[in-house]
Amino acid sequence: MRITRSLSAITAVAAVFAVAACGGTGGGSGSSDSVTVYSADGLGDWYKAEFEDFTKHTGVKVSLVEAGSGEVVSRAQKEKANPQVDVLVTLPPFIQQAQQQGSLVKSDIDTSAVPAQLKAADGTYVAVVNNYFAMIRNTAAQPKPADWAEFTGPAYKQKIQYSTPGKAGDGTALLLLLQHVMGKEAALKYLTDVQPNNVGPSTSTGKLGPKTSKGELTVANSDVQMALAAIAADKVAYEIFYPSFQGKRTTLPLPYYMGLADKAPHSANGKKLMEHLLSKDVQQNVPSKAWGAPVRTDVTPSGPQWDAFSKAIDGVEIWYPNWDEVLGGLDADVKAYEKATGQ
Repeated sequence: MRITRSLSAITAVAAVFAVAACGGTGGGSGSSDSVTVYSADGLGDWYKAEFEDFTKHTGVKVSLVEAGSGEVVSRAQKEKANPQVDVLVTLPPFIQQAQQQGSLVKSDIDTSAVPAQLKAADGTYVAVVNNYFAMIRNTAAQPKPADWAEFTGPAYKQKIQYSTPGKAGDGTALLLLLQHVMGKEAALKYLTDVQPNNVGPSTSTGKLGPKTSKGELTVANSDVQMALAAIAADKVAYEIFYPSFQGKRTTLPLPYYMGLADKAPHSANGKKLMEHLLSKDVQQNVPSKAWGAPVRTDVTPSGPQWDAFSKAIDGVEIWYPNWDEVLGGLDADVKAYEKATGQ
């Protein structure tokens, strides 16, 4: 089974991926030998391998529900009266949102090998796979787009689409990045100018890759891990690129963060799974199995997958947001975006 954000995606508001070999059901289970994960999509192939290994060694079966970054947090919040999820995995700033909503509790797992910038000070969440925002373009596009300013032109009419800020992690990252490099007001003006070329809203970034590969879109947003995994698995006809603004190319980190859910039905199993995914052996294989970056400081990544990951961000300036500050202004930023673009 491919990752849900690749060409073989089966995308819904909450796409359920049950790990067949693990006996997963895609929802909460009353069994004491089970654990349920709600995750932002994009790590499906890695999950399948690691969950099978986890079940083999512990006897604990894993069920996985995959959806957009904001959707999984919203689902967990709505179910707080009758919790179904044990482990929540999503991108920033949605993991911080889950923390502030009280949807996460301190897990007490050992995160000493993870640097401070990749975990919460209060122990409620920790990165499990590191990643970066990216854009993708169809490989047949001529001339190859290279600057943000190009996307407002008539050549891109109905050939651009990006996932919705406030709903999808990658889409939110797009808005934040443009605000950072252009300024808030200029970013809104830019996205308003792009709007005639924009196909429309999308709650999942995963839907955009296949459309870009087919040539329905010329440009879409993505992230390094997701794009590289799809390129390798599905031989898609798109490539990663970073548009420049005033001669500078910039990105931001988008780690997959995981946290133990508040009142998790299978809290002990959730902790075991988190420890497994954060273990040194598993982290060593993150580049080769997930096309992402390991989060442990005592792991030295290597191999062709890691070379591809490193090459993708080579020469690109990395901006490190203060995610708590981002979250504090996110509602206002999203409302301003919706008003400016009408979507």
